[in-house]
Amino acid sequence: MRVTRSSFTFTPRRWSLRQAGAASTLLCLTALFPQVASACATCGCTLSTDAATGYSTASGWRLNVDYTFIDQDQLRHGSGKASPQQVVNQPSDPSLGGGEIEKQTVNRYINVAAAYHFNADWGVTFVVPYVVRDHDTYGTQLAPYTPAATAPDQVSNAHVAGLGDIKLIGSYQGFLPLHNLGIQFGIKLPTGHYGGGTDDGDLIGHPTTFHSGPYLGQSLDSSLQAGTGSTDLIVGAYYYQPVSQNFDMFVNGQFQAAVSEKMNRPGADFRPGNLTSASFGLRYEAHANWVPQLQVNVIHRSADQGAFADRPDTAGTVAYLSPGISASLSRNLQFYAFVQVPVYSHLQGYQLFPRWTGTVGLSMQL
Repeated sequence: MRVTRSSFTFTPRRWSLRQAGAASTLLCLTALFPQVASACATCGCTLSTDAATGYSTASGWRLNVDYTFIDQDQLRHGSGKASPQQVVNQPSDPSLGGGEIEKQTVNRYINVAAAYHFNADWGVTFVVPYVVRDHDTYGTQLAPYTPAATAPDQVSNAHVAGLGDIKLIGSYQGFLPLHNLGIQFGIKLPTGHYGGGTDDGDLIGHPTTFHSGPYLGQSLDSSLQAGTGSTDLIVGAYYYQPVSQNFDMFVNGQFQAAVSEKMNRPGADFRPGNLTSASFGLRYEAHANWVPQLQVNVIHRSADQGAFADRPDTAGTVAYLSPGISASLSRNLQFYAFVQVPVYSHLQGYQLFPRWTGTVGLSMQL
């Protein structure tokens, strides 16, 4: 079904129905892109990438490809910085007699999304992530801390590269005449390699292992694998509203929780923490071919569970301020770029954290 009405009036400015439909449909897909798990479980990709472009309510396909870079290179605890001495001498799990000193995790995510709209009300989106991750750690060091704990010969390295967990999301936005209120409902599938290692050295699943250092041959943490090994349910909602002659705003939220885990054996189980995210922002639309915008992205993650989980160090809440811009390269092709700067964090235990993240992408209407 295609929209036949040409325009409508919205005070204080006049909007074409195509413009309003584009803005509302983009929000219908805003929460669909993956929030990837990492050693800092609250530091995944939180940007609402679809809010950077815009979508027509006409039936058909849209393709989106984006690249996100996240360099987690600073240790943090609570709302402040942490040192290796704190990790070892004041461990988040005192029963270990020390703590793991993580050095750095460099994440690169490539997300390919294909969205199909049956009509102005219903749509479906497939999201396929590719994960590239390099992780360095000094490993678990016993108290008291000494400089030898962070010597170069203590560093173990692991490299992850492969398909992540695919998402399938349905959307409905027929509640209001302007299609500016909608819901999302979907599922995340355990398509990425997942796994962990038992205390006896057995590998469960198909985990990536360390390729150098004292941990050579041992499994990388389950939360750092390309996939989680879980099937998750996803629900979300969005709302869009013009606010002045040149500005429009959006707000959306999403909740994701695992309902089935492939790693479910006693002593060899893993369940990723629940994810709750919210974003809101403004777009400045005075110019036809380029649109500056600003987002605020907030994510909360509960602690991972199970024998393979790093429960003391995986929960927290993070907020990002995300300025960016989109530009029309042609009638059907748009480019966008964003930088995310963390403005608030409250992390459980000790976690690696980025100083900034960056995302660039292309969106094409077919």
